[in-house]
Amino acid sequence: MRAWGALLLLALVDSSAAQGELRQNPFNDPFAQATAGMPCPAPRGPAYDAAEIRQEEHSRVERGTTCWLNGLCKEPNAYRYDKPNAEAALKLLRDAPELAGTSIWIIAERRFIYLQGCVATADQAARAEALMHTLPDVQIVIPMMALPGEEPRYPLAVKTQ
Repeated sequence: MRAWGALLLLALVDSSAAQGELRQNPFNDPFAQATAGMPCPAPRGPAYDAAEIRQEEHSRVERGTTCWLNGLCKEPNAYRYDKPNAEAALKLLRDAPELAGTSIWIIAERRFIYLQGCVATADQAARAEALMHTLPDVQIVIPMMALPGEEPRYPLAVKTQ
């Protein structure tokens, strides 16, 4: 499941980046930096071009209510969890002393938490992911953190040469 989410995200990035289209976050998906303990390329965050926005509008309505209709969510829309999940995720990551030497950003979207950024060790990546799994309203955690010497595993805010 993790790999599919990452591949989908990268496919969306590549298609519109090549076209040079303006991207925006019309759905106000929470995106914030939790830790800043090492140099790391900044992620682009949740951003869509015009065509992706049209596609997302329909699927977000369907995905958001399906959770509730299937009895998996207390809220009638899974996107209502975004802000509280983001706040809780940020607090957990910021309060974890073992993550002090990392640079991690989060995106919260429909009970999913994306972890993007850089960690010094695989143990730090595992710890960050494990912390997110402790949140009661998080359904899926998608880790996209790079180790030293690795290319970022997420779309960048600014393309580097």
